[in-house]
Amino acid sequence: MVLTAMACFSVLDATTKLLSGVGVPVLMAMWARYGVQAVATAAVLLPWRGVRGLHTAHPRFQVLRGVLMLLTSLLAFFSLRTMPVGEFTALVTLTPLAITVLAARTLGEQVSSLRWALVVGGFCGALVVIRPGGQAFGWTMLLPLGVVVTNAWFQVLTSRMARTEEPLTMHCYTGWVGFLVTSALLPSSWQPGLGWATWAGMVLTGVMGTIGHMLLILGYQRASASTLAPFLYGQIVFAVLAGWLVFSHIPDRISLMGIGLVMVCGAAGAWLSVRERQRRAALAADAGPAARTS
Repeated sequence: MVLTAMACFSVLDATTKLLSGVGVPVLMAMWARYGVQAVATAAVLLPWRGVRGLHTAHPRFQVLRGVLMLLTSLLAFFSLRTMPVGEFTALVTLTPLAITVLAARTLGEQVSSLRWALVVGGFCGALVVIRPGGQAFGWTMLLPLGVVVTNAWFQVLTSRMARTEEPLTMHCYTGWVGFLVTSALLPSSWQPGLGWATWAGMVLTGVMGTIGHMLLILGYQRASASTLAPFLYGQIVFAVLAGWLVFSHIPDRISLMGIGLVMVCGAAGAWLSVRERQRRAALAADAGPAARTS
């Protein structure tokens, strides 16, 4: 499920790059993408749960989560205008490492020295891909780092809300917040006369985003986040493949080295999460009999 979701996200990114290349206004593209998600999730949620499915204990956080996801999509759209899909995806997969930093700073979690080393290594890999000072470098190449920041806050907020909120309810609110915000701003950037292929591409982004996030929800319902984390890096492979098939682009050797460093540091961080969770579970199991004995 998670690997299929990663493939869907790669198709979403590749289609977004195609749409940006033919001059589709960003608000129109986002409006179509979130419109499909809003309608599709409501069509699943309401017949299944009824109006109760819309109940939320934190409406303000639902709105904030939707805004963060919309900002992430907007930054991704502008990033893909100037960056290949594979390199963009590699930078965005720094999100789990960024979450480590946020967890340490905002949630007060203890982070080991090895974890900090992996964070530094991952960001060094990102610098290799971006190559500040190189001939291909432009300030627009820093936009994916903005995607990492907004997406990391989105993920941290999601992990907090998941304790009290239904995943499908959160997914529905995210779609409707993005759709309503873009609908309010749409008249200023509406572009008439778009061909059927362009509209099909915009709808495809919504379909791929909706299916991908639904598959992620189903996956996280069946396995822990730390178990699934290594599979998230499969998106880089799919993205490089999409870049080759659609745009005939293959990252150069230096970029591949940076992408590899990001993948290794991220996968190692996921492995550490599994090991630390197993260690905590073992300590809790040992403490249980001792407490009963005392």
